[in-house]
Amino acid sequence: MMKPLKIRFCGFGGQGIILSAITLGTALVTKKGYYAVQTQSYGSEARGGQCQAELIVADEEIKSPHSDEKDVLVAMSQSALDRYVSDLKKGGVLIVDPTLVTEIPDVDARIIQVPATQTAVDLGNRIAANMVLLGFVQEATGIISKEDLLAAVEDLVKPQFMDINTRAIEAGIELAQGVNLEVIE
Repeated sequence: MMKPLKIRFCGFGGQGIILSAITLGTALVTKKGYYAVQTQSYGSEARGGQCQAELIVADEEIKSPHSDEKDVLVAMSQSALDRYVSDLKKGGVLIVDPTLVTEIPDVDARIIQVPATQTAVDLGNRIAANMVLLGFVQEATGIISKEDLLAAVEDLVKPQFMDINTRAIEAGIELAQGVNLEVIE
């Protein structure tokens, strides 16, 4: 039996934060049969304001859409990290994009820097940084297969973005080679 896995993606509007949580949650529900609850909040700005999405995944019914402590925090901006780092459980996993997060607080967590934005820029589209991080999370945790994650992406994004999203996920998988995040029990 798997204990609930609690992940928060955070950054600013326009980075695909909410899409990241929806995509991972959709893949886990439709391909693995897990239960999932996804919540989100964002500022009133169309782009650039605070944005976060929380995903709780379990192999049994989830009683509440909220959790006090997250197992994994994926931060794509400094202000989001500063705001949400206190919700990361002791011994949790903090994944940051070093292009946008330059000051990492002293926390009791495994800290992993993933150059998602630079990788996406190198691929030709900065906006795909969220998919780089999804590929990284997929490979490092093993919670879902690459094929199942890509199937969920295909169901959720417009066809013209599949090529860049696929390449971004594959780049994230490459960045995760040798990284083992034991967040699933």
